[in-house]
Amino acid sequence: MRKRSAVVAKYLVLTLLSCSLFSGVAGAAAMLPDFAILAKRLKPTVVNISTSKTITPQKRQHPSVGDPFQEYFDKFFDSQRQHLFKQKNLGSGFLISADGFIITNNHVVAGADEIKVKLSDGREFSGEVKGRDEKFDLALIRIDAKGVLPFAVLGDSEKMEVGEWVMAIGNPFGLAQTVTAGIVSAQGRVIGSGPYDDYIQTDASINPGNSGGPLFNTRGEVIGINTAILAGGQGIGFAIPVNMAKSIINQLKETGKVTRGWLGVSVQPVTPDLAKSFGLVGERGALVAEVMKNSPAEKFGLKGGDIILEFDGRAIREMGELPRMVAATAVGKKVSVSVLRDGRQKSVAVTIEQLKDGEAGEDVARPSDRLGIKVAELTPERAQQLRVPGDRGVVVTEVEPDSLADRAGFLEGDLVREINGMAITHIVDYGKAVAAVKKGGYLRVLLRRGEASLFVAIRLD
Repeated sequence: MRKRSAVVAKYLVLTLLSCSLFSGVAGAAAMLPDFAILAKRLKPTVVNISTSKTITPQKRQHPSVGDPFQEYFDKFFDSQRQHLFKQKNLGSGFLISADGFIITNNHVVAGADEIKVKLSDGREFSGEVKGRDEKFDLALIRIDAKGVLPFAVLGDSEKMEVGEWVMAIGNPFGLAQTVTAGIVSAQGRVIGSGPYDDYIQTDASINPGNSGGPLFNTRGEVIGINTAILAGGQGIGFAIPVNMAKSIINQLKETGKVTRGWLGVSVQPVTPDLAKSFGLVGERGALVAEVMKNSPAEKFGLKGGDIILEFDGRAIREMGELPRMVAATAVGKKVSVSVLRDGRQKSVAVTIEQLKDGEAGEDVARPSDRLGIKVAELTPERAQQLRVPGDRGVVVTEVEPDSLADRAGFLEGDLVREINGMAITHIVDYGKAVAAVKKGGYLRVLLRRGEASLFVAIRLD
């Protein structure tokens, strides 16, 4: 009798577990978003952007000086340069107001002579650039549609969580109104595109032509602007968090340009060893490597070796957060900066100034995991310190022993002038050029070392 009761009890437990399991699966299935309804509602807010710009062929140089055919070749190639041609580009964008304002990526419209915007209903209009921001890779354009247009609602990217369902709409490879879905794979991704990297990573399929298009949450709110893909990666895309874009959009709408805050420090990550050496529990904050001359940081007493733990009441969990926080701070605002100095935590009040054109912001000496070097924006002060000619560009600040760069012959103080023929004048250029090379490919780097220039080649293992 006891044996029979035990068997019955075991059967009941297994039955309850099975019911619980299947009800959980059914519940999960019930929670899946209805992408068909979302797509039908949101597709009218997404636009196709096509641009063109006039390209003048460069005059070809011929080393055969003194050649009797030189004059003939010169005349021939000069005549060819008169034949201008149009370079075309495709991208995406989305309406953010009923009166025709559209958000897209800066790289979609930069340098364009002509911008055409096609709506989901087939109507086409000329687009006018109202403002661009190269550092955030955002642009605001407008069309005059003579009527009320459907527009997307901007959400709150800070409420987004890893694993959350998302949907992208755009024009990959010119295939208009393409809908893809996936999840948020990660947040806070740094891909080397600039000092304000803080990308959403998603596995919703993003391809060339998706640039500038929206990434929606399941409520139909824009939580990101699709911007980049990982070279050589499959199904890995990156989007600018919409909260980062909101203040930029407002400034572009009002003035056509962006004003950023400036503190004037060069920072680096707090590694485990550095944290121990400073008596800091955990690897958090941003270590001040250098304070720029005549900067707010210098005026208000910040020093090299300070670890910035909080800025304006917000904790700095990792180094990259500081440049973004400073850039978004209103010019003239007095903020409290909490630092660890000589083992003690103290607060310094600093008035934020405006970051001027051509001036380095909160400079991040960022490592390149692929090459094994650290690079930084070249400032006049750093150029003088390292005895590097010029005051703009990207300079090598550290070379890891036995790294790819070390074996190729890189030295501290080398100025990176070109990568695979692309001119390098900012950290943004450097990041894009390195990220564009697939595994197994080569980087051909033109360096300036003292008064000499030299090429080095690196194969990315």
